[in-house]
Amino acid sequence: MASAHPDPRVHAELARTVREHAGRLTACLVRVLDDFAAAEDVVQDAVETALRRWPVDGIPEHPDAWLLTTARRRGIDVLRRRAVQRDKLARLRWPVPSEPDDRLKLLFTCCHPALPPAARIALTLRAVCGLTTAQIAAALLASEPAVSRRITRAKRKIADARIPYRVPAGDDLPDRLREVLTVIYLLFNEGYLASTGGRTHAPDLAADAEWLAAQLAWLMPRQPEVLGLLALIRLHRARAAARFDGGGDLVPLRDQDRARWDRDAIAEGVRLLERAAALRGPGPYQVQAAIVACHAEAPAWDDTDWPQIVVLYDMLLAMAPSPVHRLQRAIALHHHPGSRGGARNALADLDALPENDRATLERYPPYHATRAELLRALGRPAEARAADGRALRLTANPAQRALIEGRLTLG
Repeated sequence: MASAHPDPRVHAELARTVREHAGRLTACLVRVLDDFAAAEDVVQDAVETALRRWPVDGIPEHPDAWLLTTARRRGIDVLRRRAVQRDKLARLRWPVPSEPDDRLKLLFTCCHPALPPAARIALTLRAVCGLTTAQIAAALLASEPAVSRRITRAKRKIADARIPYRVPAGDDLPDRLREVLTVIYLLFNEGYLASTGGRTHAPDLAADAEWLAAQLAWLMPRQPEVLGLLALIRLHRARAAARFDGGGDLVPLRDQDRARWDRDAIAEGVRLLERAAALRGPGPYQVQAAIVACHAEAPAWDDTDWPQIVVLYDMLLAMAPSPVHRLQRAIALHHHPGSRGGARNALADLDALPENDRATLERYPPYHATRAELLRALGRPAEARAADGRALRLTANPAQRALIEGRLTLG
């Protein structure tokens, strides 16, 4: 229930706090309530209380701590109504030091093999990461109703099957790793370039993803794909300062000021990749990290090792075939200096995709933007404008929209 006298500052601060801390709050409450729906209700209750109290009492000095305290009190009420033992009440009243973190435990719970793969990812992005249904739909190239149904069914399954809230031990641990890595990387991508919500990017989500990846590397230091994912995230983060100009517009990789790249983060990413390679368990995250390392270590755009990048994409497609990886390979092929008819071959590759892959990419703005670039390189401006128009209609990110609109203005 909103305040009778809404204060825009209160709403803005509360929205920021919920956006940045909803996943942590929900994870904390799931730990003690053992119930997704009840945990989300308790967090929502705390948010509604803030809407009533903050306009009167003022915005607290630590809004996230205020929400957590209020949510804990609501949780205590829920447990009392259920006549739960005193030791569970104590767990709510006092922070419980735990390794690994609550969110990591919840992450593995959401990725339990009893849940369908698509539901695992959707539920984790909602419960652990606090993404909206619209953000999840954009990340998964799915419709919002489909995502909503997946989440509802997954919550019901966890409750009905009494799936435990813990990080699995021993031989069970690696079995859930693939879905966990997928979720962390999807979270990072949403933070790196936001798909909804009017923001160009969401550093809080990207930082959460990096933190979760680092925690996972601490938990599983001899899993090469875990190190590969952390390397991939660190190498992407190294370019963060150069990705947007002073006006907030997106700067393409070709035009970025490489002097602004974080060389320490690049070196750290490469070291992680070398550690992963030494474990002799190749996988798609290591290959993707190697591709990003090729870009990160090139002194200038013209020095990019495109032949090596094309080879790496071929390896990636052999390990993890996907229409998005095929699209990325087409971009690399377009820039390959030794490829005769690079743009023509790249476009032919995209046109040769199976119908179901093309249908998936139809909802993916970079697909249409890439087609526009290739068509423009082939001297087909009218088709290029039409492709850019489709990309624009699908794009919510303001920085991406500005980039496409600029191309349309130039023709």
